[in-house]
Amino acid sequence: MTSGRVVLAATPIGNPGDASTRLRDLLATADVVAAEDTRRLRGLATALGITIPGRVMSFYEHNEAGRVPQLLDLVRAGDVVAVVTDAGMPAVSDPGYSLVIACIEAGLAVTCLPGPSAVTTALVLSGLPVDRFCFDGFPPRRAGRRRTWLARLAAEERTCVFFESPHRLADTLSDAAAVLGADRRAAVCRELTKTYEEVLRGTLGELAERTAGGVLGEIVVVIEGADSADSSATTEDLVEIVEERVEAGERLKDACAAVAEGSSMTKRDLYQAVIDARTADETADETADETAEDTADE
Repeated sequence: MTSGRVVLAATPIGNPGDASTRLRDLLATADVVAAEDTRRLRGLATALGITIPGRVMSFYEHNEAGRVPQLLDLVRAGDVVAVVTDAGMPAVSDPGYSLVIACIEAGLAVTCLPGPSAVTTALVLSGLPVDRFCFDGFPPRRAGRRRTWLARLAAEERTCVFFESPHRLADTLSDAAAVLGADRRAAVCRELTKTYEEVLRGTLGELAERTAGGVLGEIVVVIEGADSADSSATTEDLVEIVEERVEAGERLKDACAAVAEGSSMTKRDLYQAVIDARTADETADETADETAEDTADE
């Protein structure tokens, strides 16, 4: 059996001092280091005062699919392949997931070197409940899809954590205030572990106003979960969420199944409610047209 393996290695999210001894040892001994940004990797090595003797390869979003077979061959040949991203844990909204799946399917060894995480760091600094939470990557960029995504969080009782780019933050918070309610508590965590670390806490309405002028740096947003006493959406609310998802391109049955999960309705009942609502809207439109025609005849 080959002694090769893939090691997913977490890197500091801002402060190089957070690098573990295991990370230093790995970078100094790995046969291959697959990095999201090779320049960032070199900069980290310089900050840590180490030399990377192994082969350095780029491994980022646009070449990930092509790199995976190469990395598997290296592991089969007995190489230790370290995988690092710009910051934090590989495969979490960063390259790495496809390589993990490929290793599992090929029966090759894959392990993880844990370390800093922007998700859990933001969560504990937010001042919001941490006993139950969900992570949702990056919100959709387009406004319509983003509002549909937010609508799915309306009844989510867990604290939600996600990343956002600084130039889209204000729009996302404004949409969140409109969809989830301006009084829902949240936190905007900026430049975590760096010199200018900042955590803005308040309601979604307040944070939307405070960030309207723009912000800089790496951003993590944390939003309070729905109050269990208020999280039971009405049938009309659920129908509206389904229609938003359908408008965004999702099949009606799939949208009903997704929205019904966690609600008080079954997917069959919700599907029927959508059909009934559409029929009622069509009837109302026909009545309005007939009234308009009668008025014109008079």
